[in-house]
Amino acid sequence: MVAAVEAVAEQVVAQLREDCATPAARLDRVAAAMEEEMRAGLREEGGSKIKMIVSYVDNLPNGSEEGLFYALDLGGTNFRVLRVQLAGKEKRVVKRESREVSIPPHLMSGSAAELFGFIASAVAKYVADEGRNAALGGKQRELGFTFSFPVRQTSIASGTLIKWTKAFAVDDAVGEDIVAELQTAMEKQGVDMRVAALINDTVGTLAAGSYNDADTVVGVILGTGSNAAYLEKASDIPKLEGELPKSGNMVINTEWGNFSAPCLPITEYDEALDEESLNPGEQIFEKLISGLYLGEIVRRVLLKIATQCSIFGDVDRTKLKTHFNLRTPDISAMHHDETPDLSIVAEKLAGHLKIANTTLETRKMVVEVCDIVTRRSARLAAAGIVGIIRKIGRATPGDERKTGIAIDGGLFEHYGKFRECLESTLAELLGEEASQSVSVNLTKDGSGLGAALIAAAHSQYAK
Repeated sequence: MVAAVEAVAEQVVAQLREDCATPAARLDRVAAAMEEEMRAGLREEGGSKIKMIVSYVDNLPNGSEEGLFYALDLGGTNFRVLRVQLAGKEKRVVKRESREVSIPPHLMSGSAAELFGFIASAVAKYVADEGRNAALGGKQRELGFTFSFPVRQTSIASGTLIKWTKAFAVDDAVGEDIVAELQTAMEKQGVDMRVAALINDTVGTLAAGSYNDADTVVGVILGTGSNAAYLEKASDIPKLEGELPKSGNMVINTEWGNFSAPCLPITEYDEALDEESLNPGEQIFEKLISGLYLGEIVRRVLLKIATQCSIFGDVDRTKLKTHFNLRTPDISAMHHDETPDLSIVAEKLAGHLKIANTTLETRKMVVEVCDIVTRRSARLAAAGIVGIIRKIGRATPGDERKTGIAIDGGLFEHYGKFRECLESTLAELLGEEASQSVSVNLTKDGSGLGAALIAAAHSQYAK
């Protein structure tokens, strides 16, 4: 009886292993498909599943920036105001301070004037206590604005709001230039501050990476969600209108989460998750690789095992049926469990899914499910990065240049086995020699520090 039960469970896991398989040949096809979609998106607006948004950031910080710069990071129910003092090549970031402010719920569905008025008043209070040591020398203050909502960007410091997401419904701001809204609100508060750049967090990650290492050309977010931005030759962007920037470069925000291709290893669990999601048929790549979904995919696999056999014993499946009841930090904890009897796995199963009294063999099977799902995620993320590297002609035989990849996000930072798998997969796909020239660096706070650094690189006083 026990053997029969285990055989049924093992069959489910074996099928999962097969459906999630990412041999190098398949990953090469994923990288090629990513590169193809990138080219299509650069040719014309709407030409690809991935938007390939022109960020208008044509200079990345290089460490020589000097002065006092501000950043505003607005992406959820809280926003942050940062102040950064930069002192050139030798001293770098001398001082970095920030303050977090909660947005009162009624302002999240009020008017644009009220919302931006509240934000500007917080900026004004923050500016007021910068103290005498702030070496502005008669210069106007400058700010980088990270705005994590869909925007149609029209220049480095202007963009119209396409729609709100998350809990925001400030209807009269839709279709308006949000930089102009902020600028007007700050003027009303008597703050002399120029918004030097409007960016998103991924572009900010690339900038923060570039500030620390001038060879950085790709920025990636691997956290709750996922995205990538990279430095493109302006002459390779057919849809770019007007004259090319002096630098000859342009940062592209790929919005790669919406990538999909027939070569992606998609399982029945992914299909069901997508159908039941708020955005069916969209963000397919993100649903395979980002932190929001990994725990949920594992939960769905365990539910299938529980419905097909009694390996978990006589268990009340209410918790097991609850969507998003198993989070990625939980599967990371189980995946990294090194106790001899896998006691952390036992604890997580009992605590989150009300599955108690499991055998060691069953717990090992659960760890394997975590491993299969996470390895697929890390290997696909690596293939996406390789697609970008190949698009810009880096890390090819004979290419002497170093290539830096800046990565931010909790999935990459806190999930060790994910990070190790991503790095080893990059080496596997690029080849021993070429991968020597590629470095992957954890780069934190692109949305804060990165925004201030882009304001510095695009300062009206920049030499």
